[in-house]
This record gives sequence, C-alpha cells and structure tokens, in this order.
Amino acid sequence: KAFRLECQAVKKCREEWGLKNVWVMLPVVRTVWEAQKCLQIMKEEGLERTKDFHVWFMAETPSIAILADEFSKLCDGFSIGSNDMTQGILMIDRDSERLGQMGYFDERDPAVKRIIAHLIRVAHENGCTVSICGEAPSNLPDFTEFLVRAGIDSISVNPDAVVATKQLVASIEQKIILEKLAEQHERALGRPVRKPKSDWEWASQWDENVR
Repeated sequence: KAFRLECQAVKKCREEWGLKNVWVMLPVVRTVWEAQKCLQIMKEEGLERTKDFHVWFMAETPSIAILADEFSKLCDGFSIGSNDMTQGILMIDRDSERLGQMGYFDERDPAVKRIIAHLIRVAHENGCTVSICGEAPSNLPDFTEFLVRAGIDSISVNPDAVVATKQLVASIEQKIILEKLAEQHERALGRPVRKPKSDWEWASQWDENVR
C-alpha cells in the first residue's frame, strides 16, 4: 500500500502540478521478478515508462550488475550506489571503522571495479544511461579516472567537490585524447602499440569468458 501511495503522489505531481521532470528511481533492486512486479504496480497506478517518464534502478547489489542485460530491458538507466555495491561484493560492513582502517572497505578493489565496468558496458549496449553516487568520486581521484575511462555518463559528488571533480574529469578526458592520438601516431609509423590491460579492459575479457 505504501508503494501505491508513493506512485499516486508521483502521478499527482506530474499531472496536476505539471512537474513532468519528476521521474522514478527504484532503490535496492535485487531480482528481475521484483523489478517487474514494481513496474506492474506502477502501471496499475497510471505510471508507465514513456519518452517523458523514465524509470531508473539503483545499482546497489551485485545481482543487478551481473544481470545488467536483463535489467536493462526494464529501465532507462542505472545509478550505481558504490558504497552498498562494495559492501555487497566484498561482504564488508561499510560502517565498521575497524575494517575501514584495515583497508577492507575500498571501492577500488579489482572485484568492485570489474563489476562496475561490466555494468556500464552492458547498460550502454542496451541503450541505458549509467550514473554513480557515493563518496568515492569525491574522495578518490584514481577511482574517478577509472569511471571516466570505463564510460560513466555522469558522476554525483559532494557539493564542495564539484569544481575540483569537473576539473579532474576534464584533465582525464584530455589525457585520454592525447593517448589515442599517440597510439594513432605509433600505428602510422608501423610501430607496435603496447600497453598494460586496464581494469575496464579486464572486465571486457571477463565478460567474454563468462559468456
């Protein structure tokens, strides 16, 4: 009943108050059948995906990333909750100060980065947008670089980190362009281009092995 009331409130905002920019983001999406059931309830309450009404899923569980191809059929975009995603993948209590000090809770863990890169790639293949929220992009410049290289569409950061993050992203994008130009130059000269595999490239190889 509570969810139906929320749907009715969203519908009222859109239809009676004319707030057509009000969309829906479903949190903690775990299974495909659960997402389908939520969408069915929304439809019964007069809310159905259209060009001007989008439905997004919070990507906070490993399952939504692993089955990104299936979930992409049901939504318009994903917002990665990096804190909860890391907690779920590593089975680490995100609120444990002791474990945090020991270095166990870290969004830069290779397993977390591969899952995120996989989600971004598969979502894009299926026409979905991918954003990320959480503290990592505000506090970890190297993680932000990973996200940009993996193709993230947008990044949410703390208000005091907006300017610095925009400057960081701009510098990363410039670096990527220069790297590609250098690769093209080497190929034009007939020289072999060698570079170590990055996390997002490993993720693509992992996808192929899983298939």
